[in-house]
Amino acid sequence: MADVELKSLKKSFGKIDVIHGVDLSINSGEFTVFVGPSGCGKSTLLRLIAGLEDASSGSIHIDKQDVTDVEAADRGIAMVFQSYALYPHMTVKENMGFGLKMTGHDESLVEERVQKAAKILHLEPLLDRKPKALSGGQRQRVAIGRSIVREPKVFLFDEPLSNLDAELRVRMRLEIAKLHNDLGATMVYVTHDQVEAMTLADKIVVLRAGKVEQIGAPMHLYNDPDNVFVGGFIGSPQMNFLKAEVTTSGALQLTEYTSDAFTVPVQSQLSPGSTILVGVRPEHFSSTGGASLETRIEVIESLGGSSFGYANPESETPLTLAIEEQQLADAKGDFTARFDADRAFLFDPDSTLRIR
Repeated sequence: MADVELKSLKKSFGKIDVIHGVDLSINSGEFTVFVGPSGCGKSTLLRLIAGLEDASSGSIHIDKQDVTDVEAADRGIAMVFQSYALYPHMTVKENMGFGLKMTGHDESLVEERVQKAAKILHLEPLLDRKPKALSGGQRQRVAIGRSIVREPKVFLFDEPLSNLDAELRVRMRLEIAKLHNDLGATMVYVTHDQVEAMTLADKIVVLRAGKVEQIGAPMHLYNDPDNVFVGGFIGSPQMNFLKAEVTTSGALQLTEYTSDAFTVPVQSQLSPGSTILVGVRPEHFSSTGGASLETRIEVIESLGGSSFGYANPESETPLTLAIEEQQLADAKGDFTARFDADRAFLFDPDSTLRIR
């Protein structure tokens, strides 16, 4: 296990800056997830840690050692890619041990580590198979096993589940979480899927356009987002952002929906007449909510254990709300949606920053 520290890390490709001075500390044994939309720089940041890209400025420390200019092979890391990259002519056993053999390790040590990794990943019955005889999930486990046998200081995962179907992704998420618990290793994981981030991470780093928007534990980001981007990215379905005007009494009145005036507890003084964005998560709508708005539900999506209604899908501010089971029969059409104003968030529409 080892800690990882990035100090003012920047990366440019020619005149294009893609990583803008990232400062980050990852504690030893921590599972940290880089999450953000495509093109936000999360994979580039991971490749900088791995040594597959050269930093334009700043520094990278692994286990208290400055590795900014150290070759990838000497950083004590192992990386699992989106592509399994297995040798088709080799068995599972040979694939897992190949890297150690190439670095001159004794055959008995290679055998010991391969057997240990196979046991952890439940690959023992598959050791004599070749990749073409494996499922996608099994191939990804072999790729992870190839990293485990190296006993690295830090594991790096670059969207390792993207090639799997939905059911396999869920199973592999559980296996990776269990692997982290079993090994207690430092792991850095890249994904664009915020569900993966929420379920796997000890710490989430939310990135946008090469900059860190917010860092924190999954539920901290869910319950206390710093801005509109983090509030909308973390949580599924996405948070609703409703325009409201501050009344002379300091209460809020929605401007695009018929609603009662309501208050959201914040310490900041709100200026009467100003426009505010009110963030309401779909799951915070319920029949017992103290605030309400009138809308018309066009589509209902029933998922078994939960149901969601979608209103005004073509408007600038479409609305998604959770619908309780007893409301389903009467939900489609005109609907009074109630929400808990105490759990709502306020944002400045210009800066997009949270109003606290």
